[in-house]
Amino acid sequence: MPAFVHSPLPGRVVFGAGSLQQLSAEIVAMGCSRALVLCTPEQTALAQRVSDLLGDKSVGIFDRATMHVPLETAQHARAVARELGADCAIAVGGGSTTGLGKAIALDSGLPILAIPTTYAGSEMTPIYGITQDGLKKTGRDARVLPRTVIYDPELSYSLPVDLSVTSAMNAIAHAAEGLCAVDGNPIIDLMAAEGIAALGRAIPRLKLQAHDPSARHDALYGAWLCGSVLGHVGMALHHKLCHTLGGSFNLPHAQTHTVVLPHALAYNASAAPQAMQRIQSALGVRSTTSAAQAVYDLAHDNGAPTSLRELGLHENDLHTALEIALQNQYPNPRPLVREPLLALLQDAFEGRRPH
Repeated sequence: MPAFVHSPLPGRVVFGAGSLQQLSAEIVAMGCSRALVLCTPEQTALAQRVSDLLGDKSVGIFDRATMHVPLETAQHARAVARELGADCAIAVGGGSTTGLGKAIALDSGLPILAIPTTYAGSEMTPIYGITQDGLKKTGRDARVLPRTVIYDPELSYSLPVDLSVTSAMNAIAHAAEGLCAVDGNPIIDLMAAEGIAALGRAIPRLKLQAHDPSARHDALYGAWLCGSVLGHVGMALHHKLCHTLGGSFNLPHAQTHTVVLPHALAYNASAAPQAMQRIQSALGVRSTTSAAQAVYDLAHDNGAPTSLRELGLHENDLHTALEIALQNQYPNPRPLVREPLLALLQDAFEGRRPH
């Protein structure tokens, strides 16, 4: 076994059905007493439930979280937190809300408690992203890592099946990229394989029965592991492409990850054969099916979008996306080469099964 360094990230995880009821005690354990609850406009009812559970420990709700964290939204939320005298933020929902909490923490150091209702995994990483002037800028900062995460599978029951599938595919992308990371290690590999396997089991069951408790448990467990993987390693080609497509063309986050992942894996396959073998093994596919094909089939067979065209991208945007993706490159197992990358984007645009 090669030498490696593994630095576990700090943080507390409370996992299990009904664990939302521990919220008030967890806020006290953080040393806080004035929480600002964050959510998207669609999840105001759940945010109100959270606020009610907190009682006088809640100072209000900010319900304007949105995809890719526009700078203007982040600035507004920071101002509201200051005006209300909040000493912590509670992010209720998916990656958009967690991202907004991180933007507040980045500016103020305000601690975050995250309550995920999707499989985004952002709650387990010190990675933040803010979109300004059509460009999504990302970074890492220990201040944005949530202090506590409450994983209650019951809160994901209402997540529509189509969003459940793409959110779970997004989580798989975190682990798949972690297996390709230049700074990975055997501990990360174990977490990634376990996370991919849990999500691979869960997705077909969620498609059949959205309220299957064991499937929801497996999906959230897998999302936790996959998010943890991404929190410990550097991002590579897949995330660079998705940040470009999401931030510059406002494509939906989880769906974009779902479409791009098999093509990013195909691009890196020759440079990361062990990573591909681990993905194949985790998904339980035959050796004749590549990792890229297995991921594509998992999405396709369970009704997820498979083309950027479906997500609203125009074909004449591909060259612009390519130029942006080639700037400020993330470390990647295979060097980024213009023509193969354009072919990757074209395949993703058309929704072709990797070959």
